[in-house]
Amino acid sequence: MFKKIQIKIVLAFAIIGIIVLSALGVTYIYNLQQIGNAVNSTQNITEINNVISNQIYQSKVLLAMYLTGFVVLMILGGIFISKVIIAPIASLVKSAEQATKSERIKYLNEGKKKNEINDLVSAFDNMNNELKENLNEATRQKKQMETILLHMTDGIIAFDINGKIIHINPAAKTFLCLDKEENFEEIFEKYDVDINLEKIIYLENWTSSEQKINVEDRTINLFFAPYKNENERPAGLIVVIQDITEHVKLDSMRKRFVADVSHELKTPITSIMGYADTLLENDVDGEIGKKFLERISTEAQRMARLVSDLLTLSRYDTSKVKAEKTEFDLGELVKYTFEGLDLEMKKKEQSGECFVTSDVPLVFADRNGIERVVLNILTNAIKYTPEKGSIKVYVGFVYNDAYIKIIDTGIGIPKEDLDKIFERFYRVDKARTREMGGTGLGLSIAKEILDQNDGMIDIKSEVGKGTEVVIRIPTKQQKSVKEKNTEE
Repeated sequence: MFKKIQIKIVLAFAIIGIIVLSALGVTYIYNLQQIGNAVNSTQNITEINNVISNQIYQSKVLLAMYLTGFVVLMILGGIFISKVIIAPIASLVKSAEQATKSERIKYLNEGKKKNEINDLVSAFDNMNNELKENLNEATRQKKQMETILLHMTDGIIAFDINGKIIHINPAAKTFLCLDKEENFEEIFEKYDVDINLEKIIYLENWTSSEQKINVEDRTINLFFAPYKNENERPAGLIVVIQDITEHVKLDSMRKRFVADVSHELKTPITSIMGYADTLLENDVDGEIGKKFLERISTEAQRMARLVSDLLTLSRYDTSKVKAEKTEFDLGELVKYTFEGLDLEMKKKEQSGECFVTSDVPLVFADRNGIERVVLNILTNAIKYTPEKGSIKVYVGFVYNDAYIKIIDTGIGIPKEDLDKIFERFYRVDKARTREMGGTGLGLSIAKEILDQNDGMIDIKSEVGKGTEVVIRIPTKQQKSVKEKNTEE
């Protein structure tokens, strides 16, 4: 900008110089005119020369004056312009350049700072997003864990190092009957659990971490497991609570089953050995020997039935028995089985009737298995019904199921024993059942067979009045409906 101003000033002086030169030209022309006038007015050469000389001298003087004035004017104008105009402008320009430079530096610095701030803001945004993602993931995992703990069938209690509850799920509250938050000692002292929080946490390898307690009618297993913090220091204790009532019952049944089998086998073996030894060691007559041999045969048959029933149950338990289901007439099967027991009923002078109450559709089941069930129930009815008693059998059809109803006037079953009669070796009157040759496995086998054939058995009884047994078996019609639904 400053250079442009200087160029304009030079142009201004150039114009002034042109004006001065123009003035000199006009003066020169005027002198020539004066010389011309002098020549025209006189003929004397000397005068003419004098006039020319004077005019030339005047022209030179005027030229020198003009040039001197122009130079002086130029110098003075330059000095004036330099001091008054150019210097302030140059100072102003310099100040402006410095200010511009400062502003530019400031702007660059501010831009740099702005970029740094933007980078910092961006870093904070990224950190905030990552933190949000981490918090969302932690929240999601926490909710998953809470959902899992909420719906677990096992109870979970987490205690801190001081024995205060950190977390407890509903199952734990139900198992331990907790209606308020108690500490470690308060919870387990009331159940007489010999456990110490500090020993479990600090002496894990020397302390039992599992105990069993009884709460009301349930057996509960407690498993204690200490946990540590991020510094690998003990932080608290987790207690896992499991309801093992069914396991205990099954274990008890297994033990009782083994004991019953041993006892049931021991009794006939002892009898057989006793009678056999008597026959070998003593000289017995024919009548007594025959009785001994009959008793040995009876006990051997009883033991054979027991072993056969045990093998049958074993095959059902291990799914080695595959039911060969076919369609057959249930009414015909029941009549045939009932007629086969007519001789047994006549021995006890019992009256028996069998009715088919309606047109029963063909049933779809294992014929041999169902025949065994019917034979078992009818045999029990004959066995436990006194002489001159009555046994009635009905075969019918209701709600897509064929049914067999067997009603006797026997000794009956106590109400408290009805829920246990399908257990293996369970007998209402053990002495009388053993005397009658029963193994205690008949009803267990019957239920296993019916379960395999999608059937059901229900028993109602009253002591001294008799027993009613109802067996339900799927029909061909029901089977077809099931197959149709499966195909769809």
